[in-house]
Amino acid sequence: MKRAFVFPGQGSQVVGMGKDLTKSFIEAKEVFEEIDDALSQSLSKLMFEGPDTELMLTENAQPAIMAVSMATIRIIEGQGKRKISEIVDFVAGHSLGEYSALASSGSISLSDTAILLQKRGKSMQNAVPLGEGAMAALIGSSFEEIQHLVKESTLKDEICSIANDNAPGQLVISGNKNSVNNAIQKSRDFGVKKAVLLSVSAPFHCSLMEPAKEVMRDKIEKVNFQALDLPIVSNLSAEPEKDIKKIRHLLVEQITGMVRWRESIANLYGNGVGEIIEIGTGKVLSGLNKRINKAIISQNMENINDIDKFLQDI
Repeated sequence: MKRAFVFPGQGSQVVGMGKDLTKSFIEAKEVFEEIDDALSQSLSKLMFEGPDTELMLTENAQPAIMAVSMATIRIIEGQGKRKISEIVDFVAGHSLGEYSALASSGSISLSDTAILLQKRGKSMQNAVPLGEGAMAALIGSSFEEIQHLVKESTLKDEICSIANDNAPGQLVISGNKNSVNNAIQKSRDFGVKKAVLLSVSAPFHCSLMEPAKEVMRDKIEKVNFQALDLPIVSNLSAEPEKDIKKIRHLLVEQITGMVRWRESIANLYGNGVGEIIEIGTGKVLSGLNKRINKAIISQNMENINDIDKFLQDI
């Protein structure tokens, strides 16, 4: 049975994240120190102590989430005396989690990953004036019905589109605030059982992020990518990828493109993956993966007990 590691996206951040790991593992301490140095700020202090309002900022949340994921990866490699490529067959990540996945596979250095995510967070935040964009989670309806909903709800000269296809009956839409609110109002007519406006600072994964895409195109082009030790299942293609040139392109396009998580997990299963482990803070992806395919063993690894158990089992 094949195994995959997957890495969480924004929303998993919480004050105190990673603090227990530094008390028990030198590998975690070294990861946080390297990221602090790369960003010229004490991100680890913000992660451990808050305030929450600062940690929630996109430019801080994105590298912070990656930091905990990579601390966990370095602990597994250091304590288990094995490279990740000897333990798993595929990696994937949800939105910013793709950067964590690439770092875990040895393609991007830890410092470069942190800097890219900080730039990504800032550029996404700055792409749309605060209050003009919105995102909403829609529960209980099919992908096709939501496609019709956004088409019917988008106001003239505005944007409203599917941002995340997370799991069957769980999608996220993104765009101009008025159009997203219009979609929420109409959602019952399209089979939606529950519609929730998300507490986000910008409308991610829609064409309003075009300015951020152009910023990141330049930043990504300048970063040195090494050959991947493992194939990464891309958000945009939902297919395993190893070609560096294509991966650069997909990372850029992902900023405005839809996260095809449901299809990505289905593809992993189709490639023989029977166990998927979420690496880092939270259990969001583990929950989605169980909804997508109950035949896959889905679990998360976010604390010392989880890591110890995994190291004993491999």
